Amino acid sequence: MSENNTITAINGIRAGHWTDSEGQTGCTVILAPPEGAVASASFFGPSPGTREGVLLAPEKKVERVHAILLTGGSAFGLAAADGVVRWLEHHDIGHPTPAAKVPIVPAAVIYDLVVGDPKARPTADSGYAACEAASDAPLATGRVGAGTGASAGKYIKPVPSGLGSSLVEFEGVRVGAVAVVNPVGDVTTPEGKLLAGHGDREAFLHASLQFGNTTLLTVAIEAPISKAQARQLADTAQSALARVIRPSHTIWDGDTAFLLSTGKGPNAAMPTLTLLVQDAVEQAVMNGIE
Repeated sequence: MSENNTITAINGIRAGHWTDSEGQTGCTVILAPPEGAVASASFFGPSPGTREGVLLAPEKKVERVHAILLTGGSAFGLAAADGVVRWLEHHDIGHPTPAAKVPIVPAAVIYDLVVGDPKARPTADSGYAACEAASDAPLATGRVGAGTGASAGKYIKPVPSGLGSSLVEFEGVRVGAVAVVNPVGDVTTPEGKLLAGHGDREAFLHASLQFGNTTLLTVAIEAPISKAQARQLADTAQSALARVIRPSHTIWDGDTAFLLSTGKGPNAAMPTLTLLVQDAVEQAVMNGIE
């Protein structure tokens, strides 16, 4: 295992944060290689806040994306994706069209407005700054970037959580993940040890309707795969949340998982990738809790 145990250890992936510690919000960008990465996504829950999500369905024409944006600020925070698009254009990166290269930047948000200043939201300049900060150095985790205002256990009251990242490897096959951990439920170890939240099942059973809960995932692999396989692995990433978020995928969550393949590594069987994706997501979620 390399010294870098975060998603940026994946060949071709860079990542960076923009953080507003005072307003308690921020955004995180994951940059694909300049030629893009094969990508798809999975959306669980009734209220995902996304941009370019439909484009990622396996039957849609465009296969490659150039960056993923994870952001706070609820729907307002999607404006940060404009800055990522602008940065990519300035670096001559995008999907080729007759008139111009068009950067493809799917994005997803968490609702963090009740934690800090509800008027503090990532903007296009924030997204641009996150790109400027991106590198292949180990990605900072905790209450940074899109995880700055993240919280768990909101069925009683919010408990600070954050952003985590991980890297898992098996016989040269590597999978990296980023998780912005913002569920209505509790964050635990697979064995059930409470990491963030309240651990009060009875209180959850009596909880009134809550809103503003979403865990965001970006998983990157090096193994070359198809867009349809990327969708299958994105669903696999979602299923891993049930190991470490209790309860997961509730009617109050809008969980989003992006899956990227750089194609810059050895071939791997789908069962191998399935297990590694689940392990990476599990570790990333736990690593997000300080």
